[in-house]
Amino acid sequence: MRSIADQTVDELGGPGSVLVRQRRDHVELDRLLHELDGATGTAQEEVLTRIDRLVFSHAFAEETVLWPVLRRVLPDGDALTLRVEREHQEVNELVSALEADGPDDPRRPDRLARLVEVLREDVRDEEDVLFPRLQEAVSMDELRRLGRRWVVMRRVSPTRPHPTVSRRPPGNALSGLPLTVLDRARDLVDAGLRRAPEQLVPVGKGVSAALAALAGLVERIPLSRTGDEPPTSR
Repeated sequence: MRSIADQTVDELGGPGSVLVRQRRDHVELDRLLHELDGATGTAQEEVLTRIDRLVFSHAFAEETVLWPVLRRVLPDGDALTLRVEREHQEVNELVSALEADGPDDPRRPDRLARLVEVLREDVRDEEDVLFPRLQEAVSMDELRRLGRRWVVMRRVSPTRPHPTVSRRPPGNALSGLPLTVLDRARDLVDAGLRRAPEQLVPVGKGVSAALAALAGLVERIPLSRTGDEPPTSR
């Protein structure tokens, strides 16, 4: 099997193929990780935010669109997807810890280093193992159909870490819509805070915190946690 990193767009099924779309996100992630290296202070926070918005919507689309197909068409699909789900889970937990403990926490450098390591492992597992296996198992037409479904799901996916939510149906499907609405509302509020007059900042922070609290409630609903295998269940 050849890694999808070494194949042409035509070999992967054309521009609309899910493999081409996935690889494009991986290239952007690599660029952001290089930008993160050496960044400090506000610049580091801004790069991390862009990484989060890319990574979490990308992973949610994988888990809801691609992983069920892999589990259906490959005899070892369950084990293959579980390995990546563990990586996704660790990314969720690392980013949650970074956000909760703030930029001055002494564990931050180690957590950032581990985050970069896991993200790169995730890309390699997908490009070198999972996606070549998917490519062997389905037609190019199916890769393009999956690409259309994946890009729609990616546009309506959560953009923040939710470590207690299931990585599999039905939990991820049931929690996806409310978490997407709350996350993207927070994204708009937080973006507005960076441009808002100083007197409005406390109000904006209060709104963002309230949206975060609502997302926490959604995460704790028992249905949001259903479907996971024990290694990724929280």
